[in-house]
Amino acid sequence: MSDSFETHEVFNQSPPFVDVNLYADDAPLRLAVQREGGDGAAANLDRFGALLGSAAAIEDGQTANVRTPVLHAFDARGCRLDTVEFHPAYHACMRRSTAQGLHCSTWEYLLSGGAPRRGRHVERLAGIYMTSQVETGHLCPIVMTHACVAPLLQERSLTEASVWLPKILVRGYDPAFRPMAEKQAVTIGMGMTEKQGGSDVRANTTKAEPLGGDDGEYRLTGHKWFLSAPMCDAFLMLAQAPGGLSCFFVPRFLPDGSVNALHLQRLKDKLGDRSNASSEVELAGAHGWLVGDEGRGVPTIIEMVTLTRLDCVASSAGLMRWGLANAVHHARHRSAFQKRLIDHALMASVLADMALTVEAAVALALRLGRAFDRAHEDGGEAAYARFMTPVIKYWCCKLVPQLAYEAMESMGGNGYVEEGTIARLYRQAPLNAIWEGPGNVMCLDMLRAMDKDRAAADSVLQQLSGAAGAGGPIADALAGAAAILADPARAEGEARFAVEQIALAAAAVALRDSAPEPVADAFIAARLTGRHSGTYGTFGGQARGVDARAILERALPG
Repeated sequence: MSDSFETHEVFNQSPPFVDVNLYADDAPLRLAVQREGGDGAAANLDRFGALLGSAAAIEDGQTANVRTPVLHAFDARGCRLDTVEFHPAYHACMRRSTAQGLHCSTWEYLLSGGAPRRGRHVERLAGIYMTSQVETGHLCPIVMTHACVAPLLQERSLTEASVWLPKILVRGYDPAFRPMAEKQAVTIGMGMTEKQGGSDVRANTTKAEPLGGDDGEYRLTGHKWFLSAPMCDAFLMLAQAPGGLSCFFVPRFLPDGSVNALHLQRLKDKLGDRSNASSEVELAGAHGWLVGDEGRGVPTIIEMVTLTRLDCVASSAGLMRWGLANAVHHARHRSAFQKRLIDHALMASVLADMALTVEAAVALALRLGRAFDRAHEDGGEAAYARFMTPVIKYWCCKLVPQLAYEAMESMGGNGYVEEGTIARLYRQAPLNAIWEGPGNVMCLDMLRAMDKDRAAADSVLQQLSGAAGAGGPIADALAGAAAILADPARAEGEARFAVEQIALAAAAVALRDSAPEPVADAFIAARLTGRHSGTYGTFGGQARGVDARAILERALPG
């Protein structure tokens, strides 16, 4: 590649941010993994971080979003195909993620009959965090395949689970469109959203008619407004059965080898997430099998949704990390006004403030992973997982667009053009806050968790208060949130403020456990005191009196 032109030489440009180790170069991630019980996975994560940071992997991520999926609804004769064609770069991303076990690693103990391994969620979330930095769209089927196992393990669906689980839990990828019995590995999707309902899935109108057998088979007729990853081998879907809204397992192929009646109408033209095919689908008498009990569709599928929300948290932290790392890298190599950008105090202040947010997000994401790891053996951790998942999902996802924009501005025109990765990051940034429950839904979910088990929710707040100590900004934030939640006249209308205060307090507690004291103190001062005591202050306008250079060296060594 030449940097010499007829009229000028190319200089004062930052080199490509490639061939980096996304684990070894991320001190906050390494320490959070160690703190939350995933230290036994360090060697594996180091290997995966080097693979993901390679120039080849980063190029695959970019190409998969430029060479977008193509729907083939019909063949040349007019017969239905209902298939989606992906570029080889997308398949390369899928192979990396499945080989790492991002779709199955927390469930592999089911095949061996052993006990769940401690640290398994922390290790996997670290992988999701790093993968999101390179390519996020392909994680949609990865995340859904991982999450589907929880509802499939329910009693009524054990027959389906026994047949499908061995191929769900394979560390491999088979993109062929053919019956499950002929494949080495499968992926599972989800279809809940309808035009008239959106997040209000109880407004769904798709009908499910029982076929009269004793195997739980139904015929589904209706429409799904969003069916992400339509080339999955099966889907969990909600439909109205005689007994109410119910959950169904809907495969692409029927047991006799014929194609199920899922007719793909079009692919969504989305702002971001362009590597991932999101479709509309007509269920023209498609066959599905009941999962759980009739009328219990939401409680059944919510187990899947909860796990996908956990991944939204880790993915959001990863997206912010990518923006920060690229901005710091650029600032270290670009000069303006006789100095490198990073040597200007104002730029260093902006980047250091961004680094505080990213470190808090990764600390909080992996703290939540620890709760999922230990929920089966520790009631306090189970309460943390239930109560804090919507809180942390709300907070981490809301931060991404703001930080992505600041990263882009830090890089100037180089950040704005599509040849780089930051413009794609900016378009991707709003997604996690919309998918799997937008902000208001997360607030309402937190309120429902309190209504369902007030004692458990109070125990989480008390746990955080105990870690915060008496008095001080963390304790004040928790006390203010508790006062709002205790008042029925204020709880819903002020839920966003309460959720933010709880999230900030939890992040501060997590940072006190893993980060150097100056980093934790800087975050507390910037986010929990002063006029910007919340989420949305301007970067660089919050962190005052901090050692910006030490924070940046910790954020990205070298």
